[in-house]
Amino acid sequence: MATTLPLYQIDAFSQHVFGGNPAAIVPLESWLDEAVMQSIAAENNLAETAFFVPHSGEEADYELRWFTPTVEVELCGHATLATAWLLFHELGYARETVRFNSRSGVLHARRQGAAVCIDLPARASVACACPLALSAGLGIVPASVRSGANLIAVFETEAEIRALTPDFLMLAKLHPQGVIVTAPGNEADVVSRFFGPSFGINEDPVTGSAHADLAPYWCERLGHDRFSAQQLSARGGHLQVQLSADRVLLTGAAVLYLKGRIQA
Repeated sequence: MATTLPLYQIDAFSQHVFGGNPAAIVPLESWLDEAVMQSIAAENNLAETAFFVPHSGEEADYELRWFTPTVEVELCGHATLATAWLLFHELGYARETVRFNSRSGVLHARRQGAAVCIDLPARASVACACPLALSAGLGIVPASVRSGANLIAVFETEAEIRALTPDFLMLAKLHPQGVIVTAPGNEADVVSRFFGPSFGINEDPVTGSAHADLAPYWCERLGHDRFSAQQLSARGGHLQVQLSADRVLLTGAAVLYLKGRIQA
């Protein structure tokens, strides 16, 4: 007999549907087999599908996992924000803060009016030489390159970021790192795009986890602890970013697009 599971799709880092980054969310009472969760994520064919279950310990309220169409990942910001928004605004979670135990430790999310603020671990990067696959994949040599959880290609202008037409097969050779391209923005303080072809995501619409990489770099460069950010994908999205010690606080809106049932 097929199991029926709830499914929600939420557009994160957007105040309207068809903007920001869509995440599928599947609330569970207990974990499904990992292969089933991966199959659901592949069927959804979104950048991320999040699954969460109640947590039995005192340090967290729920356990949270994230899957792209091809792999489980260590950290996902937009699906964390979407899961918290779902709990706060659709599932009747009454407290102001919810805690998720994840592969990246305990993550906190709190109500902020109609928006949600999540905290992620800050991820440092170091200056490095430009890998050949990076310059070939972007079709241009960046002004500078940094290496950390992802490669960060720094450019001088927003126009350069918008004009990039990557060779995704070439960028996939940089696995296990994705590629963040970034520059000072015209309206937002910082603009970026994110490419993760080796993870089944050629270009992610809005990438919360990428801003865990960007925050330490840009806060030092800008000389203060917060900045406004815009991701320049076709859908686009806006974030407020703050560096607080070893955590990055990301604030953004979200909106419900779909709710239904999975026959699995």
